Amino acid sequence: MTDVMREELMILSPEATTKEAILDEMTKKLVETGAVDDYDTFRQAIAEREKSMSTGLGDGIAMPHAKNQAVKKTSVVFAKHQTGIDFDSLDGKPAHLFFMIAAKDNANETHLTILSNLSKLLMNKDFIEALEVADTPQSVKAIVNLAEAGLEQEQVQSNEQPDFDDQSEQPYLIAVTACPTGIAHTYMAEDALKNKAKEMGIKIKVETNGSDGIKNRLTSEDIKKADGVIVAVGKKVPMDRFDGKRVIERPVADGIKKSEELITEALSGNAPIYRSSGSESESDSSDDDNQDRNRFSLKSIYNDLMSGVSNMLPFVISGGIILALAFLLERFVGSDSSIFIGIKGIGEAAFSFLIPVLAGYIAMSVGGKPAMASGFAGGAIAVSSNAGFLGGLIAGFLAGYITLFIIRLLKNMPKNLAGIRTILLYPILTLLTTGVLMYFVLGPIFSNINLSMINFLENLGTGNLVLLGALLGGMMAVDMGGPVNKAAYAFSIGIFTDTGDGSLMAAVMVGGMIPPLAIALASIIFKNKFTEVQQQSALTNFILGLSFISEGAIPFAAADPIRVIGSSIIGSAIAGGLTQLWLASVPAPHGGIFTILALGENRLLLIISIIIGTVISALILGVWKKPLEEQIISDNA
Repeated sequence: MTDVMREELMILSPEATTKEAILDEMTKKLVETGAVDDYDTFRQAIAEREKSMSTGLGDGIAMPHAKNQAVKKTSVVFAKHQTGIDFDSLDGKPAHLFFMIAAKDNANETHLTILSNLSKLLMNKDFIEALEVADTPQSVKAIVNLAEAGLEQEQVQSNEQPDFDDQSEQPYLIAVTACPTGIAHTYMAEDALKNKAKEMGIKIKVETNGSDGIKNRLTSEDIKKADGVIVAVGKKVPMDRFDGKRVIERPVADGIKKSEELITEALSGNAPIYRSSGSESESDSSDDDNQDRNRFSLKSIYNDLMSGVSNMLPFVISGGIILALAFLLERFVGSDSSIFIGIKGIGEAAFSFLIPVLAGYIAMSVGGKPAMASGFAGGAIAVSSNAGFLGGLIAGFLAGYITLFIIRLLKNMPKNLAGIRTILLYPILTLLTTGVLMYFVLGPIFSNINLSMINFLENLGTGNLVLLGALLGGMMAVDMGGPVNKAAYAFSIGIFTDTGDGSLMAAVMVGGMIPPLAIALASIIFKNKFTEVQQQSALTNFILGLSFISEGAIPFAAADPIRVIGSSIIGSAIAGGLTQLWLASVPAPHGGIFTILALGENRLLLIISIIIGTVISALILGVWKKPLEEQIISDNA
């Protein structure tokens, strides 16, 4: 284990006093020792991992981790903070011991096993107490070596002497653990469940879905004889195999901190029965009402919508850039050229899938795989009936909810007809019902709504267009890739798809470009208010901003949300409004400065609007932000 947790990677007196600062300091240590060759790439991966779920495990321990191409040598940085740092831990307590795992993209099985062993050791109180009193890298190394030897011995004994007699009448549980990266939480949840089950006198088998693949895989015999199933995961795992079993589905963090609660609930006989009918989570009748209420919650509807939008974006981006390339070539080869016609046809082919893909994936998010065919077909009908983007949204949700209704309607059919139900009845009934409603009722209605909306936008006065452009530009800076950002982008895509008008796309594009550009400019002008590491990211943020990639601003927004987001919104809103005042347009939905320079209408004014918005945001941020010395004092206070 000391091969990855080396003395050169230990920080026993870190300077950091905040979560972001300790992550910065530990990442910098990885770069200094050559374990990581790209600070920004790895640090961004750490930030993304924290966004999905904090790695503050509780009991004073934090285990941030990432696995990507920036890692050149699988390594673990160990840091010990005397007073503790607020790390958004599961128990709300400060973290004192930090283990930052950097795993190579192609990490070998030996290293992955070492990392999983480290995760398990963190569940051992004796190991943690020993590290808390260690005061030199050498003593830390000795403790790790001793703990690893003890763990290996325990594993050998566990393999040689089963804890339970297979013929006993003790309860038998099975479990699956998995986390997004498959490095830490997966194995910590496994160990916590095993230890608690042993303490309670219950036999358990835990399957792990980690970076090194599926280990301790559950067999059909395991599933058949199990008295209950625990699924503690942070990503999708195969569920159809648990059809008819009582299943507890919880976050992987609950497997670590609430293992006793999960085991008790799984054996109580009150857990919902999992039904596999092609739908993601259909449970028994006692849970139907809760399921229905959840399906119509705002959070569920939003998640379904974002599923459609995120799956649509590859078609938007690739098709849009290829269309932009075609229009650029037209200037040199003419509109009659086969090169122009062919490349334009490729881009248009991708664009022709936008609304069907949007509707299909919304439907699948709502109703599972049985809803996908009717969702795609409903989206296609929305296109043919000129119902546009709004019609596609409605078609997706309609297909999903109709599928749920039909699944519920037919769930009591005899089991010997289950195969026909899944492969024949669901697709035909959902497609027919969705198709009839879209073709004869909703398609015409939303066609008229779509036409009215387009006429309304075309007749807006300059003042109203400026306000709309400012609103869309500002929305792009609110959460930089999050729901508000995507809502503005989806709206402009809808208008662009329905009318071919790229004016609102111009407002959205400049609005999304400004946050990283403004941060980069501010870090250059106001050097006394940014750390050395933050200043080093200026070039990266310039490139990301010019490329219309807002996410480069996320680490800064996470560290100082009010100032960074507030200043970004102001600059983006001003720039978005200016694009409409100056009648600027961008005839492609992506590409940033490259599309603007090649194809933008009133491109000089577009560039000026970007410069004005960037300078305003940078000045506001620079003036508003405290000098580093005051930031440190404020953090310590």
